[in-house]
Amino acid sequence: MDDLDRALETVGPRLRALRRKRETTLADLSAATGISVSTLSRLESGTRRPTRELLLPLARVHGVMLDELVGAPPTGDPRIHLRPITRHGMTMVPLTRRAGGIQAYKLVIPTDSGRGEPDPQTPEGYEWLYVRNGRLRLVLGEDDLVLVPGEAAEFDTRVPHWFGAADAAPVEFPSLFGKQGERAHLRARPASKIIPHQTDP
Repeated sequence: MDDLDRALETVGPRLRALRRKRETTLADLSAATGISVSTLSRLESGTRRPTRELLLPLARVHGVMLDELVGAPPTGDPRIHLRPITRHGMTMVPLTRRAGGIQAYKLVIPTDSGRGEPDPQTPEGYEWLYVRNGRLRLVLGEDDLVLVPGEAAEFDTRVPHWFGAADAAPVEFPSLFGKQGERAHLRARPASKIIPHQTDP
């Protein structure tokens, strides 16, 4: 509880710094969030305990992730504190911290045994990736490809797709993903450079 209390104590200064950075008044913020001016003032001064119901609309208006409000006050340090997320046998490390727009991730797939059979997904958006280490198996629509270090791919994520390690070695690759279909203005290497995945007959 001591750690939680210390974290909550930083919410007020963080909210005040974000509001001043955006040159927004408490009245403007109240109109955008539906939270009263007095409650916003008490949140910033630390006399009102922050709750999820209060922080969610504030995070949305300020364009930040919720967990960014519960942490140390801004110091001008540009470094991002990496918090790995493990999903479907992959480790995803967010490299951006602003909500919306193109998001950057580092993805690591341990081996070919952790993900099982391909299970293509179709989230709306656009993705660009670049293989740094290992051999990446990319199932994209009807294509089954293997990308090696130095190769890149970009595609509309509405096309059913799936990632996996092509062999027993782990794979590491950065990825740029735009939920609204934003393109990163990067291009994959020529198609002739992408090696089709070889499967046993």
